Amino acid sequence: MSASTLSTSELRPEAQAWQDGKRYLWPLALVVPILPYVGYGLWHRFDNALAWYLTPFLVYVIVPVGDWLIGEDAANPPVEREAQLQSAWYYRVLTFLYLPLQFGSLVLGAWAWSQPHVNLASKVGIVITIGIVTGIAINTAHELGHKREEVERWLSKIALAPSGYGHFYVEHNRGHHVRVATPEDPASARLGESFYRFWPRTVWGSLKSAWALETKKHRLRKRSPWSLRNDVLNAWLMTVLLFAALTVWLGVGVLPFLLLQMVFGFSLLEIVNYLEHYGLLRQRTDSGRYEKVEPVHSWNSDRLSTNVFLYQLQRHSDHHSYPNRRYQVLRSFDEAPQLPGGYATMIVVALFPPAWRRLMDQRVLDHYDGDALKANLTPKLRAKYEAEYEAGAGAGAEAAARG
Repeated sequence: MSASTLSTSELRPEAQAWQDGKRYLWPLALVVPILPYVGYGLWHRFDNALAWYLTPFLVYVIVPVGDWLIGEDAANPPVEREAQLQSAWYYRVLTFLYLPLQFGSLVLGAWAWSQPHVNLASKVGIVITIGIVTGIAINTAHELGHKREEVERWLSKIALAPSGYGHFYVEHNRGHHVRVATPEDPASARLGESFYRFWPRTVWGSLKSAWALETKKHRLRKRSPWSLRNDVLNAWLMTVLLFAALTVWLGVGVLPFLLLQMVFGFSLLEIVNYLEHYGLLRQRTDSGRYEKVEPVHSWNSDRLSTNVFLYQLQRHSDHHSYPNRRYQVLRSFDEAPQLPGGYATMIVVALFPPAWRRLMDQRVLDHYDGDALKANLTPKLRAKYEAEYEAGAGAGAEAAARG
């Protein structure tokens, strides 16, 4: 049954009770920005670099293991309670709280990096730890940036400042959501494309697209894009001011830390982008336009562990269908293609292209009933499959003529 038709009467009582109980799990999303403080305390007490690896251990080991041990949760909120859940401040506050924890951990990491006795192993751990907090903050910014309330939109840009990815606020909402699952979208990965080839294409392509979108908006209003009203420029300015303040306080030696955690953070975002739409393609209609975005155009996962830590980002199909829906009311759809693991597991697999392709390429082809030309292919693969199709069609015509 499709989630869009699910009603309260069709929800088992135990499932409804579980859905109501999940509200007490959402604060776990704040564990990631809290862990750097725990790591610092252990490092300060025992002078052991391993303390700085608590956060990556949680993200890359504990959460994926939790996905397999805890399993899936496909329960959806009862339809008649959606409005109540959507407007509840409790869930909104949990996203707001991420920001002070995020900025506090950045300041703490910068200060720890700048201490004279810190060794290389600790510095690497500090970068990875704060980079993870910065990267997941982009997901928080993603949740906030889709909302109509002005304060949440500004908080979204503030959350993006440590990653230097303020243009995401423009490109994601007005670019990605329009072009998703098409070759024109730099944030939609193609079948046969490794993450390492996807990364430069999406980083540069998203930046160019954001600037073009914002420039077009200002020129249509007959004003220069070189203004603080430009959402790309005012978001980038936040990053410049933040980094400048920390540099003035701690010296230029903190700049490598700030830049490294920035790159790590936005790379974490892009590896999630990589797996969200890998190989999926919206088909052209008779009019030549792309078909409407449907649940079949996003990879989803109902693995509970990752969903709790990422504000249900894995219910990505519902998000693309209804971008203004808040995370607590996102639904699971039967027709949405499912990943073999949670996002936390899949980002690790994506780092190893042979393993990724063995795990995912056949799933993409199965999704299109074996018709590779319906997938979003790399240009090289598309040329290969088109040549095979034409050769097969030619051979079939020749055989028919002889017959």
